[in-house]
Amino acid sequence: MHQLSACPGCEEPLESSDLFCGACGYDLSALPGPSQDRPTLAIGSPGQWQGASEPYGAGVQAPAQRPDTDAGGRPLPATAVRYDGPDAAPAEASAAHPVPAANTFAASGDFELAAPDPRTAAAVQGHAAVPQDPGAKVCVACRAGRVDTDGYCEHCGHAQPRERDHMEQGLGDSVAAVSDRGLRHHRNEDAFMVSSTALTDGSPAVVAVVCDGVSSATRPDDASAAAAGAAGASLLEALPRGVHPQQAMHEAIVAAAEAVNSLAAEPSGAMEHDPHRHQNAPACTLVGAVAAAGLLVVGWVGDSRVYWVPDDRSTPPARLTEDDSWAAQMVATGLMSEAEAYADERAHAITGWLGADAYELEPHTAAFKPDRPGVVVVCTDGLWNYAEAAEDMALALPGDAAGRPLAAAQTLVGHALDGGGHDNVTVAVMPFTVPDAGAGSA
Repeated sequence: MHQLSACPGCEEPLESSDLFCGACGYDLSALPGPSQDRPTLAIGSPGQWQGASEPYGAGVQAPAQRPDTDAGGRPLPATAVRYDGPDAAPAEASAAHPVPAANTFAASGDFELAAPDPRTAAAVQGHAAVPQDPGAKVCVACRAGRVDTDGYCEHCGHAQPRERDHMEQGLGDSVAAVSDRGLRHHRNEDAFMVSSTALTDGSPAVVAVVCDGVSSATRPDDASAAAAGAAGASLLEALPRGVHPQQAMHEAIVAAAEAVNSLAAEPSGAMEHDPHRHQNAPACTLVGAVAAAGLLVVGWVGDSRVYWVPDDRSTPPARLTEDDSWAAQMVATGLMSEAEAYADERAHAITGWLGADAYELEPHTAAFKPDRPGVVVVCTDGLWNYAEAAEDMALALPGDAAGRPLAAAQTLVGHALDGGGHDNVTVAVMPFTVPDAGAGSA
């Protein structure tokens, strides 16, 4: 049992029976339990015991101890470093028995430590207890060790909380995104990319890509990260060259699919971090949006979605994508109503995804020319499960989302977590403004 009131990784309140932190997944079982040691009594001259309790029994005088010997009368090593507990300060040297600056002794007569306590040894040696490299990460458990590239402390061996458990990025008032692990999953398998560039005429183009790893596949977190990165890079390369945004979106989805497919060819050693998952091709879904030159272009494969919410909430919102899912197919073929289809346990089985074992890739793209300003919401099903209809999404989206997209994205993620947080939650919020030159048809 640990004796912590808060998680060392994220400071979430803990119960003494917790084995893992409920917020960040920190492994509490590896923390040391309460010490079973008893306090060490200092044994000094007979006069030292006057007025104190008699630890040797009534009428028995405590033996005197030489300052350079231990409790048993044995000479102390010249290089010993001793402390009375892990946080005790080194004792000051006496005039009769000076102590070297690097080898100090506590007055308690405690046993010699096998190695200096990492929290105090660095201070004794005149160095700060942090890694020498100013850019290196410090362990959240011992606060002294350097974190290696695998995410483990080189000093105490503790695994560090994953950076992807909660991610946020905002680009002023142009676009923002937030991704969270949720309350039930042990890791975040979503990824996003938000950025902006300029078209050939110098006008701005804003990009948002959101990917959702397929949990039943191998390395879904790597798949979503690879797809989001490849799609975003493709869009940022194509748009400044004058490629039409809809064509650029198509090419970006193809580039993302190739990036995910390449993961399947990596050696099996990549599975070491997840040995219980079945070996199959990494896979994810993708949805993206580009706002450029008065156009709103969306593209997708899978069941992540794009919603349009006008700034004037008296006008209706809309969903701009169609799911690649079993439920959507049932509705499209007229076999079931939308309510019946999404109530079925097979509703979220996807029929399209990115991955080496996917069916023939069919990127979906669509272009719109809104006649009024609004907000584009790009999200995974971790959010829209709690705001499925466009009207529900509009109600969850704050009224000032156009001016504060990052705060709006945070609010939407909070809406999903308040609803249960059963899945990873990722959302990008992109304000859309109508060009001053004139509006096109709705």
